Amino acid sequence: MQLHQLKPKHKIRRKRGIGRGGKRGTFSGRGTKGQKARAGRKFQPIIRELIKRYPKLRGYRMEKRRKKTIPVSIQLLERKFKSGEIITPAYLLKKGIIRKIKGKIPKVKILGKEKLSKALIIENCAVSKTTKEIIEKAGGTIK
Repeated sequence: MQLHQLKPKHKIRRKRGIGRGGKRGTFSGRGTKGQKARAGRKFQPIIRELIKRYPKLRGYRMEKRRKKTIPVSIQLLERKFKSGEIITPAYLLKKGIIRKIKGKIPKVKILGKEKLSKALIIENCAVSKTTKEIIEKAGGTIK
């Protein structure tokens, strides 16, 4: 026996299009009249309707390119570091205070209004105005 000699055991049943006479005639199991009985596009997809309702924000593609800054509090620096230490994003990563984002060292911003008693040297970090004043009062520097 070869491939061209194979035949199915059952009879081939022809599919009949609904609504062309026979047992499924006239209304074809769709009831009578109304929106659901008609052919063609029925209802608008619900998801599409919800998307249309949402407010569209300008420049949503640009947010992906913006690099996020990680906030670090002064209180944390007070606890973890000694006076005179140089604080950089790489050093914060080494200490385990911050983590890499997509394999890169993120930008760091130092924030907080707490007291600082140690003179810290901060490099390559963004600092808020109030925090800058607090660090300089304690005898630290920002580069």
